[in-house]
Amino acid sequence: MPKVIVSDTSCLILLDKIGRLELLNKLFGEIIITQIVADEFGIPLPDYLIVKNPKNIVYQSILETFLDKGEASAIALCLEEDKCLLIIDDNKGRKEAQQLRISITGTIGILILAKHYGYITFIKDEIEKLNSTNFRISESVLRYALLQCGE
Repeated sequence: MPKVIVSDTSCLILLDKIGRLELLNKLFGEIIITQIVADEFGIPLPDYLIVKNPKNIVYQSILETFLDKGEASAIALCLEEDKCLLIIDDNKGRKEAQQLRISITGTIGILILAKHYGYITFIKDEIEKLNSTNFRISESVLRYALLQCGE
């Protein structure tokens, strides 16, 4: 089990849009975000979202040459943490995190976990809500999520 959970902005925004931000707290307790992610999120933070910035900004600066600032800061922070799980949706950011051997999940992974723990009844309903936002899910990821949840 990861000791530290770090989130990029997209999952926060998406879960907030569908009224499910509290799932993060129910699943993990505290979630760490960087100040850049907090600024991108743009609304007052619930008390379980803790702001912490990477100490070594060299990693962040390098990552910012090809990633969004929020993603770069979240990945840089994960590089400084032991047994970290990064919540990130952007494909480019996910690939970079994996190359750096950072464990990852995304918004769909959070919903799958929430379904397994009984915090949501049907993942399909939550995915339909996500689809009404700017979030897009591939058919293969949709099938995987539904299969994982027995739907």
